Amino acid sequence: MKELNDIVLIGRVTLLNDKQAFNKLVVKYQSPIRRFFLNQTQGNVQLSDDLAQDTFIKAYINLSKFKALSSFSTWLYRIAYNVFYDHIRRHQPTEDLSASSIPQRKAETSDEGLSLDLYAALNLLTPHERTCITLQLIEGQSIDRIAQITGMVQGTVKSHLFRGKEKMATYLKQN
Repeated sequence: MKELNDIVLIGRVTLLNDKQAFNKLVVKYQSPIRRFFLNQTQGNVQLSDDLAQDTFIKAYINLSKFKALSSFSTWLYRIAYNVFYDHIRRHQPTEDLSASSIPQRKAETSDEGLSLDLYAALNLLTPHERTCITLQLIEGQSIDRIAQITGMVQGTVKSHLFRGKEKMATYLKQN
């Protein structure tokens, strides 16, 4: 039913140029997309908001190209994934960080300390590992959907998840 409602809204946008219908899609998906970017950017709220805005602009411009071969949310996450990796290619050289390059600190008892520990652990991961971990553990996506979003084969997604979880577990146990 949820996907049928999305299809109806998409039809209203593409056929009737109904901006309110697109606004309903934005309201429905803005929190998950922003959360995805927050985890990819290790909590950078401003950058996450900018990337989310870029995602919705690209989705609006390309909405007529949506073929409903997957759910709208999968298509939207694919756009978000591409927006994020375009940003990385333009602005940040990617490096594989080792656990020894992250300063060790004692874990704090507050929620903020836990959040900082989680972002530090996510920072240890390669961009692909971080994306897979974020999509599965935080966004609740299945391996099949992660493969559709990222364009990776399922075995590669599983490898990134396994390595990412190992790195994070090691870091969080030490801290």
